[in-house]
Amino acid sequence: MDIVNRSLFVGSRLLGAIAVCGGMLAVAPAVAQQPYQILDHWKIGGTGGWDYLLADSANHLVYVTHGPRVEVIDTDTGKAVGAITGMKGTHGVALDGQGKFGYISDGGSNNVVVFDRHNFQTVTTIAAGTNPDGIVFDPSTKSVWAFNGRSSNVTVIDATTNQVVATIDVPGKPEFAVADGRGSIYDNIETANEIVRFDAKARKITATWKLENCDSPSGLAMDREHRKLFAVCDGKKMAVVDADSGKPIASPEIGQGPDAANFSAKHQLAFSSNGAGTLTVVDAANGYKVLEDLPTARGARTMSYDDVKDRVYLVTAKLGPAPEATAQMPHPRPTVLPDSFEVIVVGRK
Repeated sequence: MDIVNRSLFVGSRLLGAIAVCGGMLAVAPAVAQQPYQILDHWKIGGTGGWDYLLADSANHLVYVTHGPRVEVIDTDTGKAVGAITGMKGTHGVALDGQGKFGYISDGGSNNVVVFDRHNFQTVTTIAAGTNPDGIVFDPSTKSVWAFNGRSSNVTVIDATTNQVVATIDVPGKPEFAVADGRGSIYDNIETANEIVRFDAKARKITATWKLENCDSPSGLAMDREHRKLFAVCDGKKMAVVDADSGKPIASPEIGQGPDAANFSAKHQLAFSSNGAGTLTVVDAANGYKVLEDLPTARGARTMSYDDVKDRVYLVTAKLGPAPEATAQMPHPRPTVLPDSFEVIVVGRK
């Protein structure tokens, strides 16, 4: 091939490559914004209610609270690989930073149950406050924080000794919490419409922030890089708050009856799982606009996000009628139909 023709050939190859790359670049944002959809249903069965679940992305597991037990599900197969049993009413799960222990808030017995993450056997039981609910591990102090819903306080456990090292009062009923990894812990106070910030080392509250346009905040998530908190609230609102100043940033509309929030750092998306039967996806990088309100199933109000697989796991069951209201239980939940409990897997193809 002569020099002229070779130059024309190389030039055409170069232009073709540029066109292909340009096309790939043009497609990339569209791929990134592909909608989430339901990919699978993992049938768990059994009886009883549920609360929070937690994805262990590194080990391809998800821990699901289920009445008196915690189901351990392999996220590659959707099959149960174990269970932690013998409890009374589980709420949440936290995992230590060394891959050794897990911690379950057993609200029915007012205890935190410690289990071995290798064989799922109970190691010890630690007395907490009344009805421990939300629970979180703080890597900066290697401590576990159990938020006691009925005694309005926090039980702090040293994860190296599994001993209680502090009890901290909070200004109302605590809900879900997040740790920023730098020594601050944040928790929703449901009855006061507030977020409180703790100094994990000093074991004290350092700030209390009133939430705007937010009633009964429950789930809480965090964008740790950009220092933003996402609290999901009744009234179909998500409160986006600056994690350092407590100042409100945005309040996008979500679905009805939320109970959990999660955040994807890679994709800059905030999620709200809503009991009315939707998963709301909020774009945290572009004005907090709602990208999607995916129909899921009635009662699928809690979830966990798997940042390795880019999947959301939600749980629900088929629900029967609610029992009659009483003075002790003015708003009873619907009955759960036996053997209908399942995990709903949401992702992008």
